[in-house]
Parts: sequence; structure tokens; C-alpha cells
Amino acid sequence: MDTGFVAALGDWRTRSGPLARTLAAAVRDAVVDGRIPAGTRLPSERELARTLHLSRGTVVAALDVLRADGWLHTRHGSGSAVRLPARLTERTTPWSLDRGGAPDADLDLTLAVTAAPHEAYRAAVARAAERSAPLLVDSGVATAGLPRLRELLADRYTRAGLATRPEQILVTAGAQAALTLLLDHLHTDRRAPVVVENPAYPGALAVLRARRARLLPVAVSPRVGWDTDHLAAAVRRHRPRLAYLVPDFHNPTGAHMDAPARRALAALADRHDLTLIADETMRDLDLRTPPGGEPHLAGARVIQIGSASKTLWTGLRVGWIRATADLVRRLCRNPLQAQLAPPPLEQLIAAELLGEPLPALLDDRRARLRAQRDHLTGLLAGTGWTCTVPSGGLTLWLRLGDDGPSATDLAARAAARGLAVTPGPHFAADRATLTHHLRLPFTATPETLTRAVGLLRECAVR
Repeated sequence: MDTGFVAALGDWRTRSGPLARTLAAAVRDAVVDGRIPAGTRLPSERELARTLHLSRGTVVAALDVLRADGWLHTRHGSGSAVRLPARLTERTTPWSLDRGGAPDADLDLTLAVTAAPHEAYRAAVARAAERSAPLLVDSGVATAGLPRLRELLADRYTRAGLATRPEQILVTAGAQAALTLLLDHLHTDRRAPVVVENPAYPGALAVLRARRARLLPVAVSPRVGWDTDHLAAAVRRHRPRLAYLVPDFHNPTGAHMDAPARRALAALADRHDLTLIADETMRDLDLRTPPGGEPHLAGARVIQIGSASKTLWTGLRVGWIRATADLVRRLCRNPLQAQLAPPPLEQLIAAELLGEPLPALLDDRRARLRAQRDHLTGLLAGTGWTCTVPSGGLTLWLRLGDDGPSATDLAARAAARGLAVTPGPHFAADRATLTHHLRLPFTATPETLTRAVGLLRECAVR
């Protein structure tokens, strides 16, 4: 018997409980931690019993627990192999955020992130590995991106109505990397403020604050969206040179910018020498049926950035900048660009997923998210808390009642009960307002969402 299998189980006998269930839990944890790779074939029951100094009945009971819970697949004549259960591989939320739906697990709803499309991702990794031979004889030095990936991204923009050449695409290690590189190149006048939405995506706020940028917040709401007249007045008064906006299923409100507002903002940017950075990370997560297909926020002074992290998997750190070919060339000369470029193999995987498999992956992901969004909004009925049901994205922006605890207090109470949520001030440009708002991602399973809302309701009346 392979002693490595036994060593991978660790000191499992020190755990409390019946030996069979303890052994089953040790095997399950070793698979999750990667100490035992999924697909590993188990030794025979007799050999396991002998090596682990257990009765064969105990081993059989442990394997029955694993089999019933989906962690073990047995084929007659071929033995048994460990695997990840379908309830972990066929869902949109990462296992670590609710421990696979375990009833006593702590819940983390602070992250609006998705799990990988499991089988499609593994297949893409295999195809990427087959295509990797030419890369391995090259230097691996960072470039503007692999030609195949740049061509694919340019074609996606062109098919969506925004004519784009591959030379206009710069591949980065995610959308925040894209924003960081653009700010390093464009944010040269520290006296001029940077327009941001309020509320805003915290990751972008962190990047801007790290550069000590002066923030000029403009309100965005899930119901009204962007007040373009107010934004224009702020631009005329404060003369910013840069603006960062999320026009497609805004994080956290879910607001979606209509076509007239897009045209108005592009014209405003032209008139006032304002560069707009449009973060399109959520654009593919359109939950309308059918998807709306609004035009990109585009114009002579608009730069688009995007990412595969929300659409496919947060662990796929591949993003991009769409700009003029001249700006892409200048960004490539920035020494920071090499640090913000993804490894070539990651780009190969992204190209595999963003190509032919993408439409089917998006249809499945949208359907799951739509059902979870509707489940969450149904759970909130009768709470006195209100929200506008977003037409896309990953989150609800919840308005708490005035007579209950503030969002910060409610989040603290929930944390004491094992539920982590993010209160409104975390999304505020001034870090202090939005005290009666809470962001709730609907990426979790219906069971987890049900449990989370139940805990929040209990905490609100304590």
C-alpha cells in the first residue's frame, strides 16, 4: 500500500467521534486540501484495514459514508476513487465560503466571487497544456499579451459593435491590475480629483487611495442610476482629469447605465478633456432574458477595462485594457507593466475559456445566478428592508430600516453568530456614509442564502 496515502490523512485518530466517520472526514479533508488528488484510487478495503489497524467493518462503514456523500466513486471491477462531489463542482459559490453547505459552518458573504466552471475549466487547462510547447521555448518575458488572446478579445469588442484591433488590447493580471497601470500612467496631476461613484467598488477605492488620489464622489443608485447633470456640474466645477465608472451592473448597487447616459458621458469627456475608465468586469453577467446588449460606454476619451474573474473564476487572474494602440504601446514601456501581466499559461487557459465554450458557460452561469437572485429577494420580503432587483451582476444593495441597527452594528452582531457581511460604509468614498446599507451577494447556494437571511433577521431584533 502507498504509505503516502496514509500520511496524507494526518493525525486523524486524535479527532473525536466514531472511527468510521472520523476516517471519512480525514479522507474528505485531504481531498479538499489537495493532499490526496481527486481521482486517486483507494487501496482495497482489506489493505486499508490492515495498514490503518482497523477492523474491515470500520473501513467499509467509512467508505460508505464517503460514497453516500459523493466523495467516492466505485466501479465494479475497477475499485474506488476519491472525487469532489457534484454539489461542490456544480455551483457558483466557492466551497470555502460556506464549507460546502455544512449546517454548522461559518458563512462568508463579504465576497462577491464565483467558483470556477469545474469541468470546463479542467478541460481548458488540459487544452492549454497541449498548446504550451511553443511558449516553453520562448523567454516568458511579459508582453502586451498572447496574440491569440488579444485577437479573441478584440473580436469580442468588434462583434459587440465597438470596432477593435488586437493592437488596442493589453492583457493584465485582472481589472485592478489594469486600473493600477492606467493610474500610474494617467494620474500625473495630484491636484486634480478623480471622479468615483458613491457607493463604489472597494477594490478600486483601495487602488486610488494607495495613490493618495483626491476622490470626487458622484451618487449612483440602483433605481435612478447616474445623475449625468449632477456629474457634469461636478466636472465643470472641479475639473477632474480622470473618472472611474462601472456602467454595467454596478458593484454594489447593480445599476445599469442606459444608452442616453452613455452618450452624454462620452460627450462630457470630450468637452472637458476628461478620461473615463469604464470597468466592464460585470458586463457579461446580464441576467435579463434575453440579455439587453447595450452598447459599450465608448468614445475618444473612454478606456475600457475588463476581467475574467467575475464571469469565470476569481482565481483566473486575467484582465485587459482596451485603448488606442498608441496608449497600449506607451503602457507597455512602463516598467510596472511586467509586474502586472499574467503568466503565459494563465493567458492560454483564458483563451480556451473565452473562446468557443463561453456562450454555453455564460448561459449556465446566468441561469444559476438569476435563480439565486430571485431566491434571495424572496427571502427579504416582509423584513422591512428594501432593494431594487438588479438586472445583472452579483449583488443586492440592501437598504435597512431606520428603526433598526445600523449596517455596521448589524454586521458586528452577525459576525458573532458566524456570518460575515459587508456594511455600506465599506463602499463609501468618504468611509463614513451609507450607514443603512448592506451588500448581499447572491452567488451563494439557496440553502446558504436562506440560512444567512435567517441569521440577519434574528440579529436585527436582538
